[in-house]
Amino acid sequence: MIERVKKYIRENQMLKAGDIVAAGVSGGADSIAMLHILKSIQEEFGFFLEAVHVHHGIRGDEADRDENLVKKICQEWKIPFQSYHYPVPELSRKWRLGEEETGRIVRKQAFAKEKQRIAFSEFPEENERRFCVALAHNRNDLAETMLHHLARGTGLRGLSGIHPCSDGIIRPVLCLERREIVYYLEENEISYITDSSNLSDGYTRNRIRHHVLPAMEKEINGKTVEHMAETARILREADGYLRRKGAELLEQCRQKTGYLLDGAFFEKPDIVREYAVMEAFERLSGKRKDFTSLHVRQVFSLQKKETGRYIKLPGNIQAVRSYGGVRLEKTVSGRGTTEGVSAEKKGSGNPAEMFFEIPLSGILECPFGIFETKIFHYKNQKIEEKKYTKWMDYDKIKGEIFLRPRQSGDRMQLSGRGFTSALKKLIQANLPPERRRTAHVLADADGVIFAEGVGCTARVCPDGETRRLLVLEILGKWCKLDAAVPSQ
Repeated sequence: MIERVKKYIRENQMLKAGDIVAAGVSGGADSIAMLHILKSIQEEFGFFLEAVHVHHGIRGDEADRDENLVKKICQEWKIPFQSYHYPVPELSRKWRLGEEETGRIVRKQAFAKEKQRIAFSEFPEENERRFCVALAHNRNDLAETMLHHLARGTGLRGLSGIHPCSDGIIRPVLCLERREIVYYLEENEISYITDSSNLSDGYTRNRIRHHVLPAMEKEINGKTVEHMAETARILREADGYLRRKGAELLEQCRQKTGYLLDGAFFEKPDIVREYAVMEAFERLSGKRKDFTSLHVRQVFSLQKKETGRYIKLPGNIQAVRSYGGVRLEKTVSGRGTTEGVSAEKKGSGNPAEMFFEIPLSGILECPFGIFETKIFHYKNQKIEEKKYTKWMDYDKIKGEIFLRPRQSGDRMQLSGRGFTSALKKLIQANLPPERRRTAHVLADADGVIFAEGVGCTARVCPDGETRRLLVLEILGKWCKLDAAVPSQ
């Protein structure tokens, strides 16, 4: 098994002589096995190895036990050990995030601190040495991620799952299945612990792990995980190829202030154009995570609109239908000082035709208001009703959430009613005439989930089965960007 890991490391160019490798070790089977394997190959590859443990302050004595085990093992194997403590429950309340998301943030902070510490203490004269974080994801984790992304809606990048290397992170045991790792530990009589939270079905990933994947292996193919890993590799290659082709196409559209998607651009295959636009989003905003296929479709839709129509996008990006095509450019403070478009045209964008994706755990600022979303783990705590805060069952939402106009045929089933009603009638009954024309809704892949003045549809209302809450807070009034934050 060690030989397979060595081959995998070399194939993906994970390590080189002189690297500083900080192995994230929780005490579970995967991380303990990874640490043992890295220690076994350390001399051959010539890297410096240390273990980093993050204590989340969640599971009381159990968390202390995990830390003590990792520390004891590191002492026995003569591996430098560092531990970082964070009060995750307290930080979760302070930051208004779920504990899972808070945990991810503090782990990143811990490794950032360790990188800084080790640069100035262990190797003060060699600050240029490469610092790598080693994480113990395996093939089963990859398969679970692929299925989770597939169910939530994703593209090639999401379906390619977990990558062997990314942004200073290496995953040396990603080539192994979980059962192989457990067998390796038992064969070598190495102790490890099982996190009790991994046994609960309260998390979506755990339900996939405990029920979906085992059923696929038993009822469909015993090599499901192996085949999914190979598919992920193919999809990563396909995604990389399309990213390169998209970047090449985008370069042909480069202008002084942004990019002009002209007639020749729209003659290219759809998939290449999509990658080109996503590349433009990343270059103009400096990030990619806030953009989805919905934003790409919005840009493409402008090609068939009259000159002067525009769409505001995340990251202070604006797409404008101009005489030569569709122009993508950075705006000034998100307000849109667009060259070549008259003030009359800039002000004539029809709010009733605008679509905006609602970021999950983020803020959307658009002509219809300012919205903030957060995701919380729900443990039957009391939900406080507020005028400007809406609560929904996150796991009942299908695909992306977006802010859009009311459309013909929209219907909703309100809580406590056994029938659906036309949204038009509900809005007429709940909103004054001057607000009905510009009334917008939140919708997912299955239809309306929230309407201004009406509330949430019954299918996303929290109930006894709810595990995660999506909290939507309206920070600014509808149809007014600069509205004051409402009092609660």
